Amino acid sequence: MKLIYQGKTKDIYQVDDLLCLKFKDDVTGTDGKFDPGANSVGLSIEGIGALNLIMSSYFFEKLNDLNLHTHFVSANLDEHTMTVKPMKVFGKGLEVITRYKATGSFMRRYGAYATEGQDLNGYVEVTLKDDERQDPLITSAGLAALNIMSLEQYQTLEQLNLKIAELIRQDLLTKGLTLYDVKLEFGYHPDEPSQIVLIDEISGGNMRVYKENQLLSPTELAAFYH
Repeated sequence: MKLIYQGKTKDIYQVDDLLCLKFKDDVTGTDGKFDPGANSVGLSIEGIGALNLIMSSYFFEKLNDLNLHTHFVSANLDEHTMTVKPMKVFGKGLEVITRYKATGSFMRRYGAYATEGQDLNGYVEVTLKDDERQDPLITSAGLAALNIMSLEQYQTLEQLNLKIAELIRQDLLTKGLTLYDVKLEFGYHPDEPSQIVLIDEISGGNMRVYKENQLLSPTELAAFYH
């Protein structure tokens, strides 16, 4: 395998015409505390890479069974790797946050108008992946104006994102858990720009999930899928 990129929580290798994602034990956060919205590695948790892979595989297989477009091909749990189809990203990468409850950066921005934990009913935000500028928010009109994504592509992305986020939320509900927010990433098929595809991972490292009034750590959440 040829290493082509080292990320915060995964390394990416080229394997023939596919990519191999190697899950690491690092999670994003600040001051040693987990925060899915942080732009840097905040701490390492032994074994979390393997647990995140298990959770990601569970959801990707479920989505593929429903014929929702993803990059997932297979997973090797022993080697902590996930094989995926290569996709192009919009610009230098986008993150799509679906918020069901007010918390985190939403409260930091809009705390004068919102209360912690209030219902947001699947409010969608898009940010540019740009650590230097703290992943700035951008509108659909802004994406189009900067030639990152057309309005038609955005509409397709938003619809797919909401379907996936709601599937995740409902699955967690069956386990007595409440999804506050989830961050997903999307790309598009190299030969068909209109085909929007879910990429990256679906794990405790990119969502906030509560059991009653207690925020679960990535390890605690992953235990429900192990």
